[in-house]
Amino acid sequence: MNRRESLKLLASAAALAATPLSVRAAMAQTTTPAAPAAGPFTLPPLGYAFDALEPHIDAQTMMIHHDRHHAAYVANINTFAQQVPALGTTPIEETLLNPDYLPLQIQQGVKNNLGGHWNHTFFWELMTPGGATEPSGDLKSAIEASWKDANEFKDKLSAMGVGRFGSGWAWLVLNKEKKLELISTANQDTPVTLDAKAIIGVDVWEHAYYLSYQNRRPDYIDAWWNVVNWPKVAERFAAAG
Repeated sequence: MNRRESLKLLASAAALAATPLSVRAAMAQTTTPAAPAAGPFTLPPLGYAFDALEPHIDAQTMMIHHDRHHAAYVANINTFAQQVPALGTTPIEETLLNPDYLPLQIQQGVKNNLGGHWNHTFFWELMTPGGATEPSGDLKSAIEASWKDANEFKDKLSAMGVGRFGSGWAWLVLNKEKKLELISTANQDTPVTLDAKAIIGVDVWEHAYYLSYQNRRPDYIDAWWNVVNWPKVAERFAAAG
């Protein structure tokens, strides 16, 4: 190996080391997709093309996010279900709330992967190409009863997402007092375990935005509001009440 080749190799290694771990994982998963594990849990379809949310969310990010990250959660939870068949027949929310029927050594793994599956299934339905840009009807009234207007609400939820330290989610939920509330959860924790019903969830894991936005999480969240499926949000609000 000559001096030029050595320098190129060292530069490549340094660049890789400087890349965030979550992005390195995403890069690896573009060539090594999660192997499907047969079982009771399945990867739901997006319902739209990978590029349907462009220019706000790019096609490669959507492909990696859905076909690699979410698929990995499904594969992992099916592996756990092979060990404990009851996992596959128990409602997801019930397992998240009461995992005591699982062996202690897999409870955290089940929580992480089942939470990831639940969160992402919720997330895909929350987005749509085009469509309404603002809430309406009863949802709009409820938001305006809690905040000055829809813009203030979006600013507050955006700030919560930006302020989430590390990986996680920002949520609009209906709490147990039947009031709208903004909360944040770490990693793949869900509102289910907080006795809250999710209305909106913003994924702020780096794999959701890093290919296009790098460390500019605020820009990603600002763009994300352009793809919110407000009729679906209104449907969830009605069902939660």
